[in-house]
Amino acid sequence: MTGDSSFETFLASLGRIGEGVAIADDTMDTISEGGARLEDLPSVDRDSLTALVKENPEWIRVLGLAVGLGQEQLQVNLHQWVGTRSYRVAAKQAADVVAALDELGLVTRVEAERARTYRYRDVLLARYGSRATAGRAIGRGRALEDVVETVVLNLGLPHVMRTRFAGQGSRTGPCDLAIPGGNTEAQIVVGIKGFNSTGSKLTDATREIEEMAGVRLPRQYVFAVVDGLGWLGRKADLRRIHTLLERRNLDGLYTQASMETFRDDVADAAKRCGIKPV
Repeated sequence: MTGDSSFETFLASLGRIGEGVAIADDTMDTISEGGARLEDLPSVDRDSLTALVKENPEWIRVLGLAVGLGQEQLQVNLHQWVGTRSYRVAAKQAADVVAALDELGLVTRVEAERARTYRYRDVLLARYGSRATAGRAIGRGRALEDVVETVVLNLGLPHVMRTRFAGQGSRTGPCDLAIPGGNTEAQIVVGIKGFNSTGSKLTDATREIEEMAGVRLPRQYVFAVVDGLGWLGRKADLRRIHTLLERRNLDGLYTQASMETFRDDVADAAKRCGIKPV
């Protein structure tokens, strides 16, 4: 974590999860651009949609929205269909992805919805917005995970979510994201703890981050992303996490406001570990 890393500065950077994140704007732009391309297609069939995916892998999420799949559902399905959650990697098997989506009615739904009088991109943006609202109602913790995973996806790095990693001796530790994989494959691990309300679960989250730092190998990178107004009611727990950074048991500590720094630090760690984008 570069720049002023004092506890007071970190405390001041905490915010309500889901607000003020530039990544959300990027997603809206992607959906708008992809929706516009769908509007402009002379005809809709598997071949034309496959060409769109090859043109821009991020537009896979647009096709997912067309059949009612949110980001998490889409990535789970992608892993089942073509063995990856990464849009960039999945685009290498674009025809298979489109065929699988068409089993859910992709071509028929796009054709039907394009024929309506309003712009198709507005249909997709409204669908995305309603799902984002539903996701916030389920819990902001998963929303923070999505923000962090989007950074890693944009870097093209292989990873797994919500797993464990092998550390010193036969010990393992929990992590919310591991690059390039979990267990013995993990070289970069991230704890992601977002809470907009306070409670004992924040102490449990603190223990998990301490456990990560305690079992790490010298060659492993350990990062933590912590945010949400709930932490303001548990400053003692937050200070325990920050102390790990001060003692260099953590390689970086971030909030939503410092996602650009997080991206740069993860990219640098991946380069040092010899992990190449896929």
